[in-house]
Amino acid sequence: MKALLSTKVGPPEQLEFGEAPDPLAGEGEVVLAVKAAGVNFPDALIIEDKYQFKPERPFAPGGEVAGVVESVGAGVTHVKVGQRVIGSSGWGGYAEKIKLPAARVMPIPDAMPFDEASAFILTYGTSYYGLKDRGQLKAGETVLILGAAGGVGVAAIELAKAMGARVVGAVSSEDKARFARDAGADETVIYPASGMSKQQSKDLAEAFKQACGGGADVVYDAVGGDYCEPALRAMNWNGRYLVIGFPAGIPTPPLNLTLLKSSSIVGVFWGASVAREPKLHEGNVRDLFRLYGEGKIKPRISARYPLRDAGKAIRALMDRTAQGKLVVVME
Repeated sequence: MKALLSTKVGPPEQLEFGEAPDPLAGEGEVVLAVKAAGVNFPDALIIEDKYQFKPERPFAPGGEVAGVVESVGAGVTHVKVGQRVIGSSGWGGYAEKIKLPAARVMPIPDAMPFDEASAFILTYGTSYYGLKDRGQLKAGETVLILGAAGGVGVAAIELAKAMGARVVGAVSSEDKARFARDAGADETVIYPASGMSKQQSKDLAEAFKQACGGGADVVYDAVGGDYCEPALRAMNWNGRYLVIGFPAGIPTPPLNLTLLKSSSIVGVFWGASVAREPKLHEGNVRDLFRLYGEGKIKPRISARYPLRDAGKAIRALMDRTAQGKLVVVME
C-alpha cells in the first residue's frame, strides 16, 4: 500500500511518500481501506517526537480516518466488511489502509461523506468533551475561544452555540475573524499574530473582557503561548480555563490570577479519555451524530490534499495559516 511515512525525527518536509506492508486484521481488529484522513495538530507533534505517544518508526502520521471495512478479525461483530466507518488511530492514517482495534471503529451515517467523516471525530470529540465534561458549560454562559478559526476552534464555536452559550472568537486576522463569525461566533477579537509586550497583553485582556460583556465563564485555549495570561485575566468568578493545545508554545500563567477569580485551569486530554471512559465517549459520539443530523454542526473543510502532499497540510497547521479543517484524500 502507499503511505506517507515518518522515517526520522523532523518536520513534515522530511516525510517520505512510499510503500508499506498491507496490514492484516488479527483477533479483535479491523482493516480499513482509507478514503480520507483528517489533519490535526498532533500530527505535527508526533513526527517531531513531541507528542505524548512515540510510535516506532517508520510510521504514518494521521490520527483520524474514514473509510470502508476491508476485513475483520475474530470476535468483531459491531462492524462488517463493506461498511462505511470512522476510526480513531492516533497515527497510521496517512496510508491507503490501516489496522485498528475494533473498539476504535464506528459506523457513520449514510448521509455523511468520507471527507466530512474524517474531519469529524477528533475536533468535535475534543471540543464536546472539553466544553461539556471538563468545562461544565451551561446555557447562557459566555465562552472565549482562542484559535477560533482552526479545526477544534470552529467545532467549539458550533458546539457552544448548540449548547446555548454566547461565543467570543479570538483570532489573529480579520479573515479568520470573518470565518469565525460565519461559523456562529457572536463577537470576535483580533490578537497580535506573534509575541506581545506587557502593555499589549493588558490591552488584550481588556479587549477580551469587553467582548465578553465583562468576562468569560469558560476559556477554550487551543493556542497557548502569550495569549494565556490575558485570557486568564478576562475570566469571571468561578471561571473554567480549558487547556486544549499549544501551537504558540506552552504558557506559564501566574497562578495568583486563578486565586483572585476562584477560577480553575482544567486539562482536556480527549484521546486518553476515550480509552479511560469509553461509555462517556460513546454517549458523546451519539450526541455529536444527532447534532450533525440536525444541521447544528458540520466540518468546515477549507482544503483537501492528496496523500503524497499531506506534509503540506501539516505545515499549514504548524504555520497557523489554516482555517477550519484540512483533509487528506486518497488518490
